[in-house]
Amino acid sequence: MTTTDAAPVRFDTKIAVLLRDDLETWQRLNVTAFLVSGLGTDLPEVIGEPYADADGTPYLPMFRQPVLVFEGSKETLTAAHARALTRALPRAVFTTDLFTTGNDRDNRAAVRAVGRDGLDLAGLAVYGPRNAVDKVLKGARMHR
Repeated sequence: MTTTDAAPVRFDTKIAVLLRDDLETWQRLNVTAFLVSGLGTDLPEVIGEPYADADGTPYLPMFRQPVLVFEGSKETLTAAHARALTRALPRAVFTTDLFTTGNDRDNRAAVRAVGRDGLDLAGLAVYGPRNAVDKVLKGARMHR
């Protein structure tokens, strides 16, 4: 391995999830999983190559870069949502209403039933240039 091979990889983009800080642990995990699934389906450039182990067993590809998880208050989440919209960044939302539905059709109907400014957000995923995502996440802190 050469020195350049060992150099850390820096991405000019960022994948970030912002969770409301009053969610229970199971909710945080559930929201994160749902949110990031939306990014890979619409943004093929965020997905890396498939994996295989030493025996040749194939595995699905995953994101090509880390997903950073943040937390903040309901107000921080609402402000981040507005900034993501202003910057037209690719985004996914998870509202608290989705905790009471049990399928994709009802999930989409629950979001569609509420105007953008009235969404009770539990989480938000965004993707884009590092500096733009950083500005969207202003006021949030890394998840602990």
